[in-house]
Amino acid sequence: MDLYPAIDLRGGGAVRLTQGDFARETSYGDPLALARQFAADGAPWLHVVDLDAARTGAPVNRATVMTIARSVDVPVETGGGVRTIDDVAELLEGGLARVILGTAALDDPDLVHRATAAYPGQVALGLDYRRRHDGAAEVAVRGWAEGSGRTVGDLLAEVAGTDLAAVITTSIDRDGMLSGPDLDGLSAVLDSTEVPVIASGGVGSAADVVALARLAVTPRDGGPTRRLLGAITGKALVDGRMTVAEGVAACAPSE
Repeated sequence: MDLYPAIDLRGGGAVRLTQGDFARETSYGDPLALARQFAADGAPWLHVVDLDAARTGAPVNRATVMTIARSVDVPVETGGGVRTIDDVAELLEGGLARVILGTAALDDPDLVHRATAAYPGQVALGLDYRRRHDGAAEVAVRGWAEGSGRTVGDLLAEVAGTDLAAVITTSIDRDGMLSGPDLDGLSAVLDSTEVPVIASGGVGSAADVVALARLAVTPRDGGPTRRLLGAITGKALVDGRMTVAEGVAACAPSE
């Protein structure tokens, strides 16, 4: 399992939101400096999200995203405002290693199929969810501002057979709360898809990363045991609750 330090962009700066709430924002300064520091500290990947674009579709921070990708010697994945195949092409051809489709995958389900056919193994699906009263994991869209009425399971079924690099699942209820990841929800996702899964939301310490690294699910169909491909964390790093080195080391346990 790999550690993915997260950098969220809003208005040109690096920020962290709590539970996706734009009114509950903390600023962390220059995103390029933060990216370079994460890379220098040993991060194997960076996860960069354009929050403005996620909410409005306008890629106002795209130049910053591409500058980060060109300025570090580790692969960078990005999401937020990726709405068309041209967006996917611009980012991948501009130096990003992986592009994440979120809202667009629900608005235009065929886009996932077209993008993965054109760029196999370089496109991820972002499924950001809240728990409904009935316990279902409902996917949110447009910067987490709206519910989609569809569940994580619904979306996973729709993309079966595509050459996705990963599915990135974010528990919005836990995001920025440092309260621990949704291990039950992640287990359900691992049991539902053969696509590699990256976990996001709730990581507050190296112990949480260890728990994710040890998460293993044997599918009901009797297939091979499935584990997480990666863990995304942002606030725990920038708040000093865990260093990149500690996070990377915590990714090692698998038993």
